[in-house]
Amino acid sequence: MSDITSEAVTKDDINVDSVSSANAKDINAIGHDLGAEMLTNIQQLPFDEVLIREYLLDNPDFFNRYPELLVAMRLPHAERGAVSLVERRQELLRQRVSELEEEITSLMKIATHNERIFNFNNELSFKLLASNDLGDLRQALSEGLKGEFGFSHVRLITVHDIDSELANIWRHRLQSGYYFGRLTQSESSRLFGSEVGSVALTKLSDNNGQVIFAIASKDPTHFHPDMDSLLFSQLRHLLDHILPQL
Repeated sequence: MSDITSEAVTKDDINVDSVSSANAKDINAIGHDLGAEMLTNIQQLPFDEVLIREYLLDNPDFFNRYPELLVAMRLPHAERGAVSLVERRQELLRQRVSELEEEITSLMKIATHNERIFNFNNELSFKLLASNDLGDLRQALSEGLKGEFGFSHVRLITVHDIDSELANIWRHRLQSGYYFGRLTQSESSRLFGSEVGSVALTKLSDNNGQVIFAIASKDPTHFHPDMDSLLFSQLRHLLDHILPQL
């Protein structure tokens, strides 16, 4: 009897162990499948680079807390293959310093150019104000602008010189008060006596009648519609003031 019982118990124990082992394998398989599924889901989640960028900007000491990342992170480099974040940052800083040096050099050149124009404008203004008649005014204007900028022609055409062709230039080219660019061969010949590259034209105020102030350059690209009219505007206002007194 005891042998039968013992044998039965042993069989039951074997059955229980078998079931437990099978269940464990099933649980492990399920866990593995769940883990793989979760990893897949995580990999499929949207990678919000903007949030990471904002976090790093809001926490500039992040890499101080985790300095190992500076060396561990590798960034692609066109010439050196891969470099650390520290090396990449140093390279970017050197590039930025170089860019700032170029910007400063450019600004200094612009400042020097503007100072030169300011001094020239002051000197020319005094010469124009000292003119005794229209002939002196035209000569001072022409010599000054040609000498400083190398213009090929400088003309101040008064009402007495206006004819139908000049009147057309007055109406069509100077509607906005200024014209920068190129003229037709006919217009160039009428204004300057020959064909020119590019021109700057302006009309004086109506108080002086129909007066055209015209400058020409041999360079077809020297005067263009997008250029600054500051110097030209200053000369126009000065001529508007001087002409009625001559």
